[in-house]
Amino acid sequence: MTDSGQDPLDPSRRAPSVRATERRNPRSVDIDVAEPLELVDLFVAEDIAVPAAVGRARLELARAIELVEAAFRVGGRLVYVGAGTSGRLGVLDASECPPTFGTTPEMVQGIIAGGPDALVRSIEGAEDDPAAGRAAMDARDVRALDVVVGIAASGTTPFVHAALARARELHAKTIFLTCTVPPSAVQESVDLVVHIGVGPEIVTGSTRLKAGTATKLALNILTTGAMVRLGKTYGNLMVDLQATNAKLRDRGQRIVMEVLGVDRRAAREALTQAGGAVRTAIVMLHEGLAREEAEARLAAVDRRLRAIVGPPPPVTGA
Repeated sequence: MTDSGQDPLDPSRRAPSVRATERRNPRSVDIDVAEPLELVDLFVAEDIAVPAAVGRARLELARAIELVEAAFRVGGRLVYVGAGTSGRLGVLDASECPPTFGTTPEMVQGIIAGGPDALVRSIEGAEDDPAAGRAAMDARDVRALDVVVGIAASGTTPFVHAALARARELHAKTIFLTCTVPPSAVQESVDLVVHIGVGPEIVTGSTRLKAGTATKLALNILTTGAMVRLGKTYGNLMVDLQATNAKLRDRGQRIVMEVLGVDRRAAREALTQAGGAVRTAIVMLHEGLAREEAEARLAAVDRRLRAIVGPPPPVTGA
């Protein structure tokens, strides 16, 4: 707060500026008369620039992975907070972690302004409620062990900034992910800014387009990178998945077969005995151990299969 009691991070107090996400794109001024193929070509040409923009934030993304990994290793959580498209992408990334990496739903969480209803219908006014942003941090019991990632493509969402401010008060690490260069006050108030400059959108201000794609890529990198660092893959194999449906059971069996060279029947039986845990099943078969013994062996090596089984098998048929 300033001496006047006003919050210097309040977007309503900033001088008017043309944010990158609000600028008009000179390449799309005539889209309203474009043919379908012209539209497709324009979208493809604009979207090609997105991965390069993400790559320019490589150092910041690497630092974000370090912060999240450190939090996970001491029992902390990753909490995304956003509004609109940004909030939906955070919730999506959080929801994909349990089936992919065998995490608990609590380990990675997503908060969207307006609550669950905002996932399926627009509640745009919710993003302007800073009190709700602060309350969301208290409701999730955010603490010093956690990392809170505020996602705001345009950089100015009051709900997100208020949530980050409350998270700082609660001594959590804070990361701000945006597609616009934030004011210095914002940069100085968080532990890390990840700025992905994708430029103006094809439809002016519609951050569900390039900014949304860039955000999805960044979140993929963040959680997948942190999970890999925790040893939740063996080489590039998804060995910490929980085989809880037909597709995942088939995938789990194929992974066990590929790693150990066993037939499907042996892989299926091992997975059944391991309660669907692929990594445990691999150790059980490789070492000739019961489930509890395999779990103990994994715990002794930070749950890294490479320390027990050796290097992963080479890729064949690529």
